[in-house]
Amino acid sequence: MPTKRTSIASSKRSKAKHSALGRRLISAAKEMLAHARGELRLPSYQARVPNEVDVAALRRKLGLSQSGFARTFGLDVVAIHAWEQGRRKPDRAARVLLHVISREPAAVKRAMAA
Repeated sequence: MPTKRTSIASSKRSKAKHSALGRRLISAAKEMLAHARGELRLPSYQARVPNEVDVAALRRKLGLSQSGFARTFGLDVVAIHAWEQGRRKPDRAARVLLHVISREPAAVKRAMAA
């Protein structure tokens, strides 16, 4: 009767504990299951997008001309003219970017640097 052979490598692999990634994945799966069952409430937040942005005031606060503001943050200078003159309003994505610029202009500059 033939005997079953196992290599040393495969026997070590089967006895090894879970890796750090494996432990995190198992923990995350347990957390998701508890949340789905209503046993755990996960932290969340809601982004608040401003309805209005005073682009001219923001630009002046940063000490930039319209063209300088456009160059610095990758915006269209024609759009900036229209926003400041009230002919157009920034869309949702632009309002988000403008809000981030108002809070963290240096971070946006770092992110936009080529």
